[in-house]
Amino acid sequence: MKTKDGLIRGTDGKMRCWWHGGDPVYQRYHDEEWGRPVDDDIRLYEKICLEGFQAGLSWFTILKRRDNFRKAFAGFDFVKVAKFKKSDVERLVKDAGIIRHRGKIEAAVNNAQKTIEVIDEFGSLGAYFWRFEPEPSSRPKRLDYKTMKAMPVTEDSKALSKDLRKRGFNFVGPTTMYAHMQAMGMVNDHLEGCCCREDVERLRNKFKRPA
Repeated sequence: MKTKDGLIRGTDGKMRCWWHGGDPVYQRYHDEEWGRPVDDDIRLYEKICLEGFQAGLSWFTILKRRDNFRKAFAGFDFVKVAKFKKSDVERLVKDAGIIRHRGKIEAAVNNAQKTIEVIDEFGSLGAYFWRFEPEPSSRPKRLDYKTMKAMPVTEDSKALSKDLRKRGFNFVGPTTMYAHMQAMGMVNDHLEGCCCREDVERLRNKFKRPA
């Protein structure tokens, strides 16, 4: 049960952010992935795609199908996905293991092509994304449940969304891009009192930003 601070106590006695709801798969994602800094281009492209597929759905819906998505989209190797043809799109529209939304599938292919263009310009997708990391002074001094719920978008996620759209990416709205920033560790949105917050902050402090 969620406490007033947005934390729930696990069976191991540890306090965590409320949103995983105690599901073992979702809790593992919370503990081992969410908020930990990422600069790997394939993982960053994967997250763009999956956040796009999430639009209108829950992240848990996508997480449960992530292995299916990886199989369907060639492990999110954007060089391979960029070469997908209409026949591949038709195949994926019929794939019951993923979200069969034609627009989102086509966006994944389009975004793979645009990813290659970004890498040609910046050297890596990581170098591009981490340019939009918020300045520490712009972040809340204390991140509690109320503060986080009032912050579905930020000026940085708006700027990232605007720039991606200008470059031709699809399904990259500011709310979607803030979720991307949270998951990829560009911000640490584990709540105060969450057992993962300090560990994630240490990782962020040690992380060498790609340039």
